[in-house]
Amino acid sequence: MENAPSRLRLADLVLLLGRLLLSLIFLHEGLSLATNIATTIDTFATLGLSAPVALAVIVLQIGAGLSIAAGFLSRLGALALALFCLATAFLFHTNFASQNELLHFEKDLAIAGGMFVLAASGAGSISIDKLLQKRTNRLHPWLRAVL
Repeated sequence: MENAPSRLRLADLVLLLGRLLLSLIFLHEGLSLATNIATTIDTFATLGLSAPVALAVIVLQIGAGLSIAAGFLSRLGALALALFCLATAFLFHTNFASQNELLHFEKDLAIAGGMFVLAASGAGSISIDKLLQKRTNRLHPWLRAVL
């Protein structure tokens, strides 16, 4: 028997849990970088990256992390973080002689994979996206696809 659309399914709860777990690392790191902004900017400078890049990373991690946690424009947030993880892996964690660097590389790839899955599947029914989708059936097809 098919569940009524208003009934909560296990898959919806699993998607919510997955979103929260995926967003946690980015929210934690983004907030840590933001609360220690001087150290963050200095650390980025040692990597050859400017202060605006450091600020952009903070905004990306917190903004996309909240997007995924709340399920608001979650496909876009997941895609942005997937690309960020790939860039981080291939730019900063390629010293495979170091077991720690290899582990970070593999974790970044795994997180990117989870983000790509989320970008493809969407946030599920326990999300702001789903609430908006019910109200936006008359929107442009591109905007409906993002939600």
